This record gives sequence, structure tokens and C-alpha cells, in this order.
Amino acid sequence: MTDLTSLTLAEARDRLRSRAISSAEITRAHLEAMEKGSALNAYVATTPEKAMQMAAASDARIARDEAGPLEGLPIGVKDLYATEGVHTQACSHILDGFKPPYESTVTANLWRDGAVMLGKLNMDEFAMGSSNETSYYGPVASPWLPPNWNADKARAALGDPKKKGLLTPGGSSGGSAAAVAARLCLAATASDTGGSIRQPAAFTGIVGVKPTYGRCSRWGMVAFASSLDQAGPLARTVRDAAILLRSMAGPDAKDSTCSPAPVADYEAAVGRSIKGLTIGIPREYRLDGMNPAIEGLWAKGGDWLRAAGAKVVDVSLPHTRHALPAYYIVAPAEASSNLARYDGVRYGLREASSDIVGLYEKTRAKGFGAEVRRRLMIGAYVLSAGYYDAYYLRAQKIRTLIKRDFEDAFAEGVDAILTPATPSAAFGIGEKASVDPVEMYLNDVFTVTVNMAGLPGLVAPAGLSEDGLPLGLQLIGRAFDEETLFTLGEIIEQSAGRMALPGTWWA
Repeated sequence: MTDLTSLTLAEARDRLRSRAISSAEITRAHLEAMEKGSALNAYVATTPEKAMQMAAASDARIARDEAGPLEGLPIGVKDLYATEGVHTQACSHILDGFKPPYESTVTANLWRDGAVMLGKLNMDEFAMGSSNETSYYGPVASPWLPPNWNADKARAALGDPKKKGLLTPGGSSGGSAAAVAARLCLAATASDTGGSIRQPAAFTGIVGVKPTYGRCSRWGMVAFASSLDQAGPLARTVRDAAILLRSMAGPDAKDSTCSPAPVADYEAAVGRSIKGLTIGIPREYRLDGMNPAIEGLWAKGGDWLRAAGAKVVDVSLPHTRHALPAYYIVAPAEASSNLARYDGVRYGLREASSDIVGLYEKTRAKGFGAEVRRRLMIGAYVLSAGYYDAYYLRAQKIRTLIKRDFEDAFAEGVDAILTPATPSAAFGIGEKASVDPVEMYLNDVFTVTVNMAGLPGLVAPAGLSEDGLPLGLQLIGRAFDEETLFTLGEIIEQSAGRMALPGTWWA
């Protein structure tokens, strides 16, 4: 009998519709896999009773021929999304015990279309991180084995709360990526502020899509940087990501930044011909000391697209080198404003004090982790009276120039841009976070430009490093042209082939 957790989202959907399997069966299979894989720490809250109730309701709708697009498909939800009556804490101690009385628009869309919720997924605290090590609930371990490690050594390290030496799945959507890669859900919601969907996808050998800013509603998502945050899917195949994004996306009157434009049938774009398309290769992404494996894979990706009928040309994005420093001014500035609401008065953690100022200070000092405090201090500094013009205003001007670079490239006839996804394969837990935060920030070097320009980006698995770890390639498209990215992404996926995990050693 087929292991139901090995099915892709599309395969499971088709079997449910043909009634070859039931939602109760596939949901139960994933709940059992979650229990066996609990040591990976991908989930911070599981909802087995709710999941089985939702599965039963889905089976009833399927029996009545009333199935929605995602009917009966069990998925995981990043802890950033408000889920009514269910743990929602952005993996921060300051939101301790919070269970919202409302549902985010994205998850409401998923439940409307019949999806089944398995639980809430681990993440970097308030989505601030690139390795899922800043979570109040501890780090997530990647299901990929570190180089030269055997299963016994990895299982021993898995028992340590710090999981030192095991591979990070990336961040901030590390729990989502690990759960999808380890088959603890069919697919998962994630979010991307500077690469938090695409970097974990590359690190774990799966597909991640950061849609155009405004393609998905942000209502009910815990805010980090409002002008950069965007919801998106993590899935095992390009087709699966297309299916999930179609349900996640759409207009929302509750979010003024959400586009009113209708949502395309993204799945229909998978498998189309790419003949006649022009793909740009930005010369500024060739960094000094670039990993030869990454550079070689990038060249191979261009060859794959050329062989499928696309034209590949060089392009220039001259302000790329300013993107990372500008991002780390804009994002902390917006975070310092957004996180000012957490004061211990209305919800979450509350530290006792004799006066209101003491309440604020004690609650925020204990409730926020070190990385969040660091970014809040940076943000408050760059927004202060003496430094606003020198830092924040200049960063916003650079942002405009970055956006213009992309517009110029697309105006010259380029349909999409191909770049590396990450500067390296996955690194070990504890390898960078405790050494130098700037070293960690450099993981976003290839991804932050997309958020600064508000464009869509897709990462597909493209090969393995010398150590046998996943590497991904990134495709960047025109605003609201996710369809072209799905078409191109499927070419890369098919050319590279599926990535096979080294067994279920964590079980």
C-alpha cells in the first residue's frame, strides 16, 4: 500500500476526488508521521482533534460532490498566521498563551477551499532570522543529514534541545520547510520579508514562492515589516505550490495593500512551453569569492532554460549591492513600529510591576528574544530625529532605485531573471548565529532585492552540493506575473529531478 505521506499535494487531491482514499486516512497518516517526527521540532502546536473533524467534514462534502479545490488535504500553518482559538504566538514569549478570536484571511481562504489544519509550525521569533534559531520554542532540525553524519549520530543530537551540529532548515519559515520536506504535511503556509520562504526552500530541497507584494492579504498575519511581508506557499513540487497559492491569494477589503486583481489559475501555467521567453542573468549577482558549486549550478540552470527554448541574456541591476544594507534599515525600522504594540497590557505575557513604565520594560525585556531586541534597537535608532534622514530616508531612496533597475530590465524585453537562491547550502545549527549576526544576515544577499522591489520570486530545487545537500535557483518575475515563474520553475524542477532524503532517520 502506498505511504500516503509520500504523495504530492496534486496526487493526493486527485486520489481524494476519485475516492481512492479518504481525507480521514491521509490526515491520520500525517498525524502519525508528525508524532514520529516530533523531535525535529517543526510543530509548536498540533491540532489532531480539529484535523480529524475537518477531515470528516471534507469526506462528507466529497461524497456529496461538493469538493473545494483543496478538499481534504492536510497542511501545516506557520505560527505567524492567526488561527481562531488556536495557538498563535509568532514563536515569541511575549505572546504567551495567545489564541486569537479571529482567523487570518489567508487561512480562512484555505479552510473555505477545504484544506485540513494539522497544526502550527515553528519559525524564527516574529520572522526575524535565517535559521529558525531565534524561536522561543527552540530550533528546528532539517530532515537532511549533515555531511559525514550517520543516522545514529544525528538522532543523538536530535535529543539535545539545542540540536547543535544538525542542519538548519533555514528561516524564518524553518518549521514549514522542515515539515514539508520531512512529509509531516502535504504543504505549508509561510511568509517572506527578505527571503524567509525562498531560503528555507533552497536549504531543504523543496519549492517556495514569494508572490508579488499585495497578491495575498496580510490581514491576520503577525506583522514584522509591513511594506515587505508577504504570504506564500512551501510545497514539494512547483505544481503543488501553484495549487496552494491560488487558494491563498485574492482580494481582501480588510487589507488596503491587497490587490483587487483576480487570481489566475496558476496550475494551468505548469507545463506550458517557454519558447520565445527571455531570461536575464544579472551580472551584479556574481559575488567575489562565490561558491563554485553555486556558480556552476547557476550556469546549468541557464542551460536548462535555453535547451527548453528560452533565450538567455545578460542584464544589469546596478543597485543590487546596496540592497542588503538598505533592507536592514527599512525592515528593523518598520519592526520597531509594529512591535510597539506588545506591552503586556492587553494580551500575552505580563510581568508584574509597581508602575506602568516598569510593566512595559519588564514585559518587553523578558518577552522578546535577543535578535528581536537587536532589530528593535536598530529600528528605533534609524527612526530617531537625528538619524531619520541619514539612514531611513536614504534607504527608501535606494529601494526606489532597486525597483527601477528591475523595471528597466523588464522594459528591455526580459520576461524573468534567474539567480542563485542562497550563497551556500544549509549550515549547521549554532554555526553562525552565536558568532556574528552580520554573517547570518548575508544569507539574504540574493533574496532581499525581490522584497524591496515588491516582485514575485520562486525557488526550485536544482541540484546538490559537494556534500550532498540541496541547492536551489531563484526566478524573479514581473509584478503579478507569477504564472511565468511557475512555467519556468517546472522546467528547472524537471531538469534537476526530485531530491531524495536520506531516509526517515529522525523517526
